[in-house]
Amino acid sequence: MEVYKSILHLSMELQEGKEKFIQAWGTLGSSWGISRTMAQVHALLLISPDPLSNEDVMQELSVSRGNANINLRALLDWGLIRKELRPGERKEYFVAEKDMWKVAKQVIRERRKRELEPMLRILEELKQVEGTKGDKEGEAFTEAISNLYDLSAKADNTLSTMLRADEHWFLGSFMKLMR
Repeated sequence: MEVYKSILHLSMELQEGKEKFIQAWGTLGSSWGISRTMAQVHALLLISPDPLSNEDVMQELSVSRGNANINLRALLDWGLIRKELRPGERKEYFVAEKDMWKVAKQVIRERRKRELEPMLRILEELKQVEGTKGDKEGEAFTEAISNLYDLSAKADNTLSTMLRADEHWFLGSFMKLMR
C-alpha cells in the first residue's frame, strides 16, 4: 500500500509539474510573439516522450479541434514541430524539436523574418524622405528614422551572427557578458 501511495504521489507531482510548465511556456510564448495556446501546444509536445495527434492535444489541453489544428499548423509554419506519419494510419502525429538551441535559433529566425526584416525595409524607404534644410520637424524626423535604422541594422547583424554561431560559442560569449 505504501508503494502505491508513493507512486500516486509521484505521478500527481509530475502532472502538476507538466501543467505548470505548459502554463508558464504559454505565458512566455506571448513574449516571443506567438499566442498563448500555440506556446502551450508547443510545451505539451516538448515534454511528450511520444508523438501526439491532434486529438491528443485537444484532450490534454482541453481545446477545440479547430484551435488545436490551427496551432499545430502554425507551429509547423514556424519550424518548431514536424509531422510524423505512421504506416497504416490516417492520423497525423506531431513531434517538437527537443534541442533547445535549435528551438531558440528557429524562434529568432522567424521573428527576424516576420518583424525585423519588414521594419528594416520600411525604415530604408523612410530614410529617403527629405526635409527642408532648417525645418525642425523634418530634421527631427530624419534623425529619428536614421537612429532607428542604425539600431535595427545592428540588431539584425547581431542576430545573423548568433544564427551562424554554434551553441558553445554563443554560451561562452553570453557568459562573458554576464560577468
